[in-house]
Amino acid sequence: MPLTVHVDGAPHPARPGQTVAAVLLSTGRTSWRRTRHGGRPRGVFCGIGVCYDCLVTVNGLAGVRACRREVRDGDRIETTAGSGA
Repeated sequence: MPLTVHVDGAPHPARPGQTVAAVLLSTGRTSWRRTRHGGRPRGVFCGIGVCYDCLVTVNGLAGVRACRREVRDGDRIETTAGSGA
């Protein structure tokens, strides 16, 4: 059964078992946050939750590792890069 999640306010389809990172990648994003020093783009790097490059906010909870968190129907995902990433 397909799910719907909201990324920076816009609805996007998702599948059960899909990670937040997979949904973000499926929208064409390769980065969704920027480093504090230098503003370099970050997205999925290690893909196993070790590096913390893929942090997002999910349902108001900041610091969620997008590569580890499976989406749930109605999730609200916020990136620090906004929709222009």
